[in-house]
Amino acid sequence: MTLTELRYIVAVAAERHFGRAAQRAFVSQPSLSAAVKNLEDELGVQLFERGKGEVLVTPIGEEVVAQARRVLEEAEQVKALARQGTNPLLGPLRLGIIHTIAPYLLPELVVALRALAPRMPLDIEENMTANLDQMLRGGLLDAVIVALPFDVPGVALIPLYEEAFQVIVPVGHPWARRKNVRPDELATENLLLLNFGHCFRDQVLDVCHEFARPASPGKQGNSLETIRNMVTSGMGISVLPATALTPKYASALVKAVNFAPPVPTRRVVLAARTGFPRMSALHTIARAVPKLNLPVTPLPSGTRRLAASEDE
Repeated sequence: MTLTELRYIVAVAAERHFGRAAQRAFVSQPSLSAAVKNLEDELGVQLFERGKGEVLVTPIGEEVVAQARRVLEEAEQVKALARQGTNPLLGPLRLGIIHTIAPYLLPELVVALRALAPRMPLDIEENMTANLDQMLRGGLLDAVIVALPFDVPGVALIPLYEEAFQVIVPVGHPWARRKNVRPDELATENLLLLNFGHCFRDQVLDVCHEFARPASPGKQGNSLETIRNMVTSGMGISVLPATALTPKYASALVKAVNFAPPVPTRRVVLAARTGFPRMSALHTIARAVPKLNLPVTPLPSGTRRLAASEDE
């Protein structure tokens, strides 16, 4: 049984005529007739009733032809997948991204990729770093956008950008008139943090070591926007990345204050398994980032592997 024979019986079933089916299949009628007869002999069933004016499909022939159509469709899908292998920008890309980056990077990035790779739609999974790690290693995602450190053996890291942190305070807070704030001063305030599991929470605590103690109830939020609203309402202060402090997110009730040098930052990377065959698609994403209208500093381009013994 061959795909060609399956195409022939599908053509005969559609045309109900061997001559017209042969024309449709771009083959001579004797060759088509012989191929159909060979397939019937191999299967041990009669697929068609041959008459002078019309060819009828037998009941078992209807089932075989229906299955043949499905097989041919799947064969075309195999070809489509192979074409994606020759063109890395063809076909969906399963991209994971952490909560504290997604709302601020994706609107700009998706628009840029529509121009650079219009046939590569993003299938996006927004989640915590630990969950994205498991999904990446399990093959459920092609790549993830995360903040360093991301210590996963067998993973290639493509640098994207670095962004500064800023303190946000209610407009009436004494710090609202300050030019900058020292990291050690955060411990004297009601610092609002993300819930456990968010890497940005750990990064903020790294800025203020004195505050690295369990947070009291009500001092945690599930998203940076929840934290921002809590600051707006006067619950306390917090720290946000620069991408969350662009004019579109500005509020007259919240003031962003710079950190005193050295300013704390985070580095954002694109990570994928080292054997991922569409690396050039990921480099297309990396090349798009510096052109986005975001308050970030692009990191030097290139790809490096993270070995099991390597720490960030």
